Amino acid sequence: MLKKRNLVTLLLSVLLLLSGCAIEKVNKDSENEIKLENVTDKMEDTAKSVDGKVIDVAKPVELETLYELNDVNWTVNPINEDTEERVVLLTIDDAPDKYSLEMAKTLKKLNVKAIFFVNGHFIQTDEKKKMLKEIYDLGFQIGNHTMTHRNLKDLTEEQQYTEIMELNSQIEKIIGEKPRFFRAPFGSNTDYSKKLVAKEGMLLMNWTYGYDWEKEYMNKDALVEIMVNTSLLTNGANLLMHDREWTNAALEGIVNRLKEKGYKMVDPASIK
Repeated sequence: MLKKRNLVTLLLSVLLLLSGCAIEKVNKDSENEIKLENVTDKMEDTAKSVDGKVIDVAKPVELETLYELNDVNWTVNPINEDTEERVVLLTIDDAPDKYSLEMAKTLKKLNVKAIFFVNGHFIQTDEKKKMLKEIYDLGFQIGNHTMTHRNLKDLTEEQQYTEIMELNSQIEKIIGEKPRFFRAPFGSNTDYSKKLVAKEGMLLMNWTYGYDWEKEYMNKDALVEIMVNTSLLTNGANLLMHDREWTNAALEGIVNRLKEKGYKMVDPASIK
């Protein structure tokens, strides 16, 4: 009789122990579910932008498309009626030769954007690669200006392909993305280069006006005056400048004088 009671007691103890383990497992599972829900909630909160829209946190928010390029006079024109018309686009060619980074810092200080069009022969050293990356990290768009700045009309299709595609590849390795814009040296495009650029998803552009390669404007004051007082200055004008000592010196004056005349500078990221 005593042995029977001991056996019953032992069986009851085992059953209680198993029940306790099961309850503990359920509690732990519930606790883990709560923790997982909290993490999910936090992730969802993180994925909300300031205006309440859910965005992919792994991708940068793209700027709204506000302008499109007029390929007749190369101005940028508003897409919508309520978009600012009195604007200009700043572009700087032959980067990063000697002054591009300093020019980028000047523009950053002035809180305006620009496109820096790169020549491949300027990014063949670690120093220049670092310089290009710094320009990009300052918030500026990077454009393709060919590997060696040769006139595309003098080249075979194979050579044109190399001039454009090799530079695209090198720029992508440095900044992590391919250029969105293409400008041919001397504004000299071919049917082949136009097709290739379009196939690569780049926007081909020339310019509305520029003066810093003309001898009479190779000084700060003269360049500022012509850039802000030329008859070619119009809404959406596409301003061509270069990585040059006198252009670097004139840049802040050009931007400030344009602002005084009521012009704003287009963010290239807003161009279709």
